[in-house]
Amino acid sequence: MRIYRQRIADGMLVRKLKAKGAVLIEGAKWCGKTTTAEQIAASSVMLAKIDVREQFRSMLEIDSERALSGAVPMLIDEWQTVPKLWDAVRYMVDSRQAMGQFVLTGSAVPDKDSESERTHSGVGRYGWLKMRPMTLFESGDGNGSVSLGSLFASPERLSGENKLRLEDIAFLICRGGWPVAVDLEDREAQLEQAFDYYEAVTKEDITRVDGVKRTSERVQRLMRAYARHQGTQASIATLLGDLQANDGATLDANTVESYLAALRKIFVVEDMPAWNPNLRSKTAIRTGDTRYFTDPSIATAALGLGPGDLMNDLRLTGFLFETMCVRDLRVFAESLRGRVYHYRDKSGLECDAVVHLRNGSYGLIEIKLGGQSLIEEGAATLNTLAERIDTTRMKAPSFKMVLTAVGQYAYRRPGDGVYVVPIGSLRN
Repeated sequence: MRIYRQRIADGMLVRKLKAKGAVLIEGAKWCGKTTTAEQIAASSVMLAKIDVREQFRSMLEIDSERALSGAVPMLIDEWQTVPKLWDAVRYMVDSRQAMGQFVLTGSAVPDKDSESERTHSGVGRYGWLKMRPMTLFESGDGNGSVSLGSLFASPERLSGENKLRLEDIAFLICRGGWPVAVDLEDREAQLEQAFDYYEAVTKEDITRVDGVKRTSERVQRLMRAYARHQGTQASIATLLGDLQANDGATLDANTVESYLAALRKIFVVEDMPAWNPNLRSKTAIRTGDTRYFTDPSIATAALGLGPGDLMNDLRLTGFLFETMCVRDLRVFAESLRGRVYHYRDKSGLECDAVVHLRNGSYGLIEIKLGGQSLIEEGAATLNTLAERIDTTRMKAPSFKMVLTAVGQYAYRRPGDGVYVVPIGSLRN
């Protein structure tokens, strides 16, 4: 019997159900959406089962009120397989005039043909919640001794410990945050889950999302190229050049765009938007998105790498560690009603992550594997960016933080106030 691990999304779901008649949970396949929804659901319909889906579809056509008459909150899993559900649920929410009626889960964004069956966007009736694979804090690999939320209060002192070594980080990058992997005891079996996910995406899910037939080998080549450019603002032209140089592929720009759009629809890739602060000078800010997979293990699976390979290539490990940190920061930030951005300007100044809250508060974060020289480099970048921000037109940063892979303790530097926090000690 599997033991349910508490997720940060649990509290977010409760919060959203108090404010909306229906909540849609979206996210990558296998990330735990259904299991999380089941913790609060009073009844459920599992549309991933073909026989259930067909029966439910027929019932919805004949008598939608009866089809949606289950005890509330009513969970409807993989709702996008019956697109007419969207309007039916919206109608029931309007009819009942009550909050917390339905929880819908989906591992794919409906295609345009499905969207055409909607007559309303759902605004005012639906709340949205995005789930991702587990953070190190959620999986129990991190201890959560430092709260990201508390850093916005700019504490003078910071204390926290970290038990993770670089070897552990390499393993966790390759294992990923997939709940099924976390629950397994055998380490080889844990590592196998990301490869299974990669196979499912490239052989089935990429076509199933919108019915467009895509060659598995082409998808795999593109995902390998994408993996080699984690944490960069690589253009389509750059990805095409990589495909040609490393795989001899001859895809055109339109094909690459369509494949990436499909991967976004099934939440395999999640690029990071640029942050646009008010600056003292007229420095031009780069607005291109930064390339990331939803989980770092997708990149290692695409490249066929294991923990040993990462230990032998620390430069690559640094990029993939950044992907893992971005995954965790996104989960933490959204629980704090915030989002994560990146910053880069024409002078080459770059900040890996900016956590920006709804109230306008924000924190600047540089991501480094660790070691004094890299910490100094990260702190210098943070201090330079903070000096360029025009604090007469926006708030000063609440905190500056170097997020590291290794290091025994979390602490605040006495000179510039930069926090140094190992990822193994961070939580929301």
